[in-house]
Amino acid sequence: MSVVQNIRTAAVAAIKSLYDQPLVEADISINTTKPEFEGEYTIVVFSFTKFSRQKPEETAQRIGEYLTAHNPELIARFNVVKGFLNLSINDAYWTRFLETNYSDANIGIQPANGKKIMVEYSSPNTNKPLHLGHLRNNFLGFSIAEIMKANGFEVIKANLVNDRGIHICKSMLAWQLFAHGDTPKSSGIKGDHLVGDYYVKFESVVKEQAEPIIDRVLENDFADFEGAEVEKLEKLVTALHKPEIQDDKDKKAKIMDDIKEMSRNKTEIMQQAKIMLQQWEAGNPEVRELWATMNSWVYEGFAETYNRLGINFDKMYYESETYLLGKNLVAEGLEKGVLFRKEDNSVWIDLTADGLDQKLLLRGDGTSVYMTQDLGTARLKYEDYHMDQSVIVVADEQNYHFKVLQLILEKLGEPSAPGLLHLSYGMVELPHGRMKSREGTVVDADDMITEMIQTAEENAKELGKKLDTFSEEELHELYDTVGMGGLKFFLLRVDPKKKMIFDPKESIDLHGFTATFIQYAHARIKSIIREVGPVADLATFNYTGELLPLEKELIILNEQFPGVLAEAYRELSPSVIANYIFSIAQLFNSFYGEKVDGVPTYSILRAATEEKKKLRLQIIMLTANVIKQGMKLMGIRVPERM
Repeated sequence: MSVVQNIRTAAVAAIKSLYDQPLVEADISINTTKPEFEGEYTIVVFSFTKFSRQKPEETAQRIGEYLTAHNPELIARFNVVKGFLNLSINDAYWTRFLETNYSDANIGIQPANGKKIMVEYSSPNTNKPLHLGHLRNNFLGFSIAEIMKANGFEVIKANLVNDRGIHICKSMLAWQLFAHGDTPKSSGIKGDHLVGDYYVKFESVVKEQAEPIIDRVLENDFADFEGAEVEKLEKLVTALHKPEIQDDKDKKAKIMDDIKEMSRNKTEIMQQAKIMLQQWEAGNPEVRELWATMNSWVYEGFAETYNRLGINFDKMYYESETYLLGKNLVAEGLEKGVLFRKEDNSVWIDLTADGLDQKLLLRGDGTSVYMTQDLGTARLKYEDYHMDQSVIVVADEQNYHFKVLQLILEKLGEPSAPGLLHLSYGMVELPHGRMKSREGTVVDADDMITEMIQTAEENAKELGKKLDTFSEEELHELYDTVGMGGLKFFLLRVDPKKKMIFDPKESIDLHGFTATFIQYAHARIKSIIREVGPVADLATFNYTGELLPLEKELIILNEQFPGVLAEAYRELSPSVIANYIFSIAQLFNSFYGEKVDGVPTYSILRAATEEKKKLRLQIIMLTANVIKQGMKLMGIRVPERM
């Protein structure tokens, strides 16, 4: 039980005894005490005055007197500032905690709670390699899964591979037209990169073929279109020439984007891709064989990248295996009257009564859309695991999609609907702006990994680190640990909801808010422990003297780890852990570096007494374990030496 939980339990008992009020622990508000006041934790007593019938100061005084009298092993003394009861925890409490936990490699990990959660992340398309945006998704999903495990949940890590659809056909068609039989082996290009190159090639051809169509549209020539398309384009072109639109860059760009997209869909190569999609869904053997071959190239590439990232999954789903389930759900929805069919044979759901719009679930030609697949996947996942919650990690661009998905599942009566949770995160940009897959301006994950490891090596050499004691294998491991740690920490240290700009150089700054800073603190602790060597009776040692300020502060901060894990789960944010572990590394550096007249205040080797030596050794061992555990939950390794 944490110190805060102990305080809450004691406070509930005090209020019951003093005022005969049956409060529960959740009714007790506890904060860390402000630095300008004495104490470690503060009880807010304003809400108690309604039954104490006393002023806040008097209420706090009376509760404080009760707590110190009845819990001397926990609370040493108290002071009152208006309606705030500041508590000083007994040093003996902290040293008992230290004795019990300093060597616990699994500190903070909670027992199983009997609940099951699936975390779905990565979700790549098989028409391109993983890129920088995927990295935030992968790191976030992996870390959230580990945080949930640490909080006692049974967790299934799932990956839904988007292996079918028009975008996959684009790469396939471009390969057919332009590859001349190239394979990863013949070209020497990693499979996912090779397929991605042909996706970019397709888009370049589409752009080229669309340009004359766009020009004709802007000249009010709509011969390439028919029916409702012509009416829509007439409205768009008319709006485009309005003075108020010409003066509004954003609105003008939006109209042009709509015109470009409609023109793209009329290009010859896009029409060919649509035919290929229809052939795929019809089971055309040649198309299916090409699809299987090219996907196998991509999967080999993905496996290599996931291995470098340290990412793993318990279950793989493929949309090629779930879209038919989605079609079945659509058929059921039509029978129930939840869905409706339009004149062109397409199937829709009307969500206007819910403040949304109509949503397409099946095209007129019978081919499925993303929503169809997601409906089928939701059913399959629930049938497989009957989990209490299904967390899907997808960028905030899909917020509306997942809002609609959950609503449709509810209307269809699917049992998975209540537990569906979209963990939305902001996009990652580079200092020079946003990446675009269609234009081939994304940063491949493989290239980013290589760059980070090289940067770690360059930094170590520039800083003049003593590397001659490391073998080549150890150096490779160190650079990989530092480079990947920098990448992961930088992408996880920011609240997931916020967009972010990634700067490789900044991410491994030894003196910044980085994994490197934390890794160095851990390595320094390990160096001290090796230097001190074995200490007799450390496992049964309990310090009984007075704690110096930073001794106590470091123990207190480490003791908060389980609470931080719980907060990270509630917030679904590894940034909570990142900030906390960084603060521990900072405090350790202060502890390690404080000197008076040139003499280290908290030296271990030169401690004034053997008791102090053992105390401080326990403190830094506890600190190393918390750092290692916290970093592990973000998928980051910490070196024994740097």
